[in-house]
Amino acid sequence: MQTTTPNEVLIQIEHISKIYTMGDEKVFALRDISLTLHRNEYVAIMGPSGSGKSTLMNMLGCLDTPTSGEYWLNGQDVSKMDDAELAEVRNKQIGFVFQTFNLLARASTLKNVELPLVYGGIKGEARKERAERALQDVGLGDRMGHKPNELSGGQRQRVAIARALVTKPSIILADEPTGNLDSKTGVEIMRLFEEIWKQGNTVILVTHEDDIARHARRIIRVRDGLVESDLVNPNPVTLLD
Repeated sequence: MQTTTPNEVLIQIEHISKIYTMGDEKVFALRDISLTLHRNEYVAIMGPSGSGKSTLMNMLGCLDTPTSGEYWLNGQDVSKMDDAELAEVRNKQIGFVFQTFNLLARASTLKNVELPLVYGGIKGEARKERAERALQDVGLGDRMGHKPNELSGGQRQRVAIARALVTKPSIILADEPTGNLDSKTGVEIMRLFEEIWKQGNTVILVTHEDDIARHARRIIRVRDGLVESDLVNPNPVTLLD
């Protein structure tokens, strides 16, 4: 682990468990997991299907709450929050990037990127300016009026990344971000994540692909609801000079 001062801790998970009840059966999705993530880390969470990595992602993204244990994000105990409080945390502190892009088909690129700012109560011109800047930052300044079906897969993922960045969140949480892209476009998207990380953002990738995880500087492997390993990546793939 890197040496940090306490104020650099972004996420502190302590003895998190998640149990789902299915009829008379209890399914342990996560079992007593403890993790510390620091600001400006570039982390990959890996694991096979059913390992618990998606449940862990949902916890980190404040999409679900633990059955037991504590989750502290930016000094706040989010594990005890209700749905409305969690929604506010998600909107302000977490930028999501999904494999399927999750864009509104009938809305322009600009309107898609503005959406989190609408939820955040940012008004008219300020909202438009921030969305335009985010699209320029991902190289889509000339595609603001286009709808998703007028864009390539890589461009759609760039829109999704701009939407994730527009609220200036604490974390960029990406779930299989290259899963629907060809290998060349996937490399371009991973280069963009590296740029985002080098600009000071915390990036968390959730993936089952070794070649994607190798871009991260720390790799956490999950199996059977447990952290199997948590290691610094000694030879990360670097795409920037």
